[in-house]
Amino acid sequence: MDQSMISLLAKEYPNAEAVSTEIINLHAICCLPKGTEYFFSDPHGEAEAFCYLLNTASGVIRDKIEGLFSRSVSLAQREELSRLITQPEPILRRRAEDADFDDWCRISIYQLVQVCRQIASKYTRSKVRKMMPIRFSYILDELLHADTEENKEEYYAAIINSIVDTGIKVAFITELCALIRRCAVDRLHIIGDIFDRGPHADQIIEQLMTFPDVDIQWGNHDIHWMGAYLGNPVCVASVVRMGISYNNFDLLEDGYGINLRALSMFADEVYHDDPCAVFRPHLLDTNTYDPVDADLAAKMHKAIAIIQFKLEGQLYHKHPEYRMSGRSLLEQIDFSAGTLILDGKSYPLRDPLFPTVDPSNPLALTSAEQSLIDTLTLSFTHSKVLRRHFRFLFSHGGMYKIFNGNLLYHGCIPMQPDGSFDTVVLDGVPLSGRSYLDAIDRKLRTAFYGDRKDPARQDALDYIWYLWCGPRSPLFGKSKLSTFERYFIDDAALWEEVLDPYYTNIENRSTCEAILAEFGLSPAHSHIVNGHVPVRAGEHPRKGDGLLYIIDGGISKAYHGRTGIGGYTLIFNSHHLALAEHQPFEQIRQNPAASAPKVQVVELMPRRLRVADTDTGAALRGQIAELEELLTAYRNGQVPERGQ
Repeated sequence: MDQSMISLLAKEYPNAEAVSTEIINLHAICCLPKGTEYFFSDPHGEAEAFCYLLNTASGVIRDKIEGLFSRSVSLAQREELSRLITQPEPILRRRAEDADFDDWCRISIYQLVQVCRQIASKYTRSKVRKMMPIRFSYILDELLHADTEENKEEYYAAIINSIVDTGIKVAFITELCALIRRCAVDRLHIIGDIFDRGPHADQIIEQLMTFPDVDIQWGNHDIHWMGAYLGNPVCVASVVRMGISYNNFDLLEDGYGINLRALSMFADEVYHDDPCAVFRPHLLDTNTYDPVDADLAAKMHKAIAIIQFKLEGQLYHKHPEYRMSGRSLLEQIDFSAGTLILDGKSYPLRDPLFPTVDPSNPLALTSAEQSLIDTLTLSFTHSKVLRRHFRFLFSHGGMYKIFNGNLLYHGCIPMQPDGSFDTVVLDGVPLSGRSYLDAIDRKLRTAFYGDRKDPARQDALDYIWYLWCGPRSPLFGKSKLSTFERYFIDDAALWEEVLDPYYTNIENRSTCEAILAEFGLSPAHSHIVNGHVPVRAGEHPRKGDGLLYIIDGGISKAYHGRTGIGGYTLIFNSHHLALAEHQPFEQIRQNPAASAPKVQVVELMPRRLRVADTDTGAALRGQIAELEELLTAYRNGQVPERGQ
């Protein structure tokens, strides 16, 4: 460390005593147990289910309750305590009607403090204090440590009695439950696809923004919305189309302030006599603020879908390097016969009505369609909530993350059938593996932060669409996105989306070892955590002899029929790596007492991991080394001490 750095560090630690104290503190922190990491993937807008899984710490809080009270508290009381921590408001409202509410609060506070002490035991006292609400920090700090000292039993009881007698019991219990939830999750990893299908991606992001330690690996659905926010018209059309398809009017209009009035008026006028039967939306959720008539929704759905198909065809012609011109399917329709011509074969269209399509120039937007997409694009780019959310997603996100020796990414590493990395040309440069993902990350940041007048920024903005559905996009990883075929063709063979060879090859340990090596990691100590493709019930998410885990188990209601479960959480604590398999949230809602996930320990650590074994520990060792240099400088007189 050079003299200027030593002098800068000396401003924070003015003398040898201050330096010695900090060195002792950092050495002590390194000896604490490693914090618990939680890995979630593909929440797809299911805010209620996601927040429930997060608030329960995937069953870990319930396990702590069982360990503390299984011999002293009844099962019914333990279940209520678990629900109180997870969602305190309804329990407190119900209990407030009881005559013995004050006594119940005293007992609950005592039990909650024990749970909090147990969960917070792996942190320093100062770290726990920083998690506390300011208004109750002194009381909470005293309760968490008072009864561990002799002769303080009466003091401890007096604090609890005063909380109840002064009328702050409900607020205090609510904050204490929140502190337990915060302490239960030390680091949160989101392996992509926050958006689409479910009703409230906005609420998921608001929840994530409350976490001090969270990272996000972008998924194709997140990139989909990112393109819309940044002003890519085809992404705008596609996001609106999918939102209407899943009846997510609340998210679009109330959550993000996207004005759909112009679309509803256009659709009602142009498709007034068209039943739009194949465009009826999926009614998985009910809109609270913006209920839309199903007939009108179907017309809006078709109107924006046709605009999307026109715009994506235009984009494929603009960028022949995407090699996707064959996906411009409007150009392959025989409008007089009402058929789609693919590979020389004719397929009858389920819906042959195209009032806005000129058969001689099928990709041309009408003036009304152009005005509509311009209006919608402006609504996306000027949404203040979207701006705040995507600034968060960029500051906390990326194409992949290496953390504590584990490699996290959403989709795939494009491969050849033999397991070698596929080479993809991006901006004239052949790339594969890690270099391909790094180049994409840089391109996306150009789209987000670049000068709007810079052609490179427009090129990057266009490329977002390829990342959404391009055949060699690592975020998509399929041969095609068969949206058009699913709307218009009955032949299910045309719907097939062939997965990248990656998804077959990761069954082999050698492939997973090659991926880890590509990112500078050792299979002896590392894993790959992957999302994107839902794992069905009965199929194990463990791949490559335990080197890779696909944890998209289907939190989204849209997947429950295919997966049979409600998602996975991967849990990495100081003792082990474990998989939690969750029930569909509708089942949990109906029977909260039977909602405990199936937790399987998939790998035991050879010894209990400490902070010293983590990335944080490596950073702390670096700080210790710098402080030791400063200490030497003080002791040999190289730097004068102050404040002695």
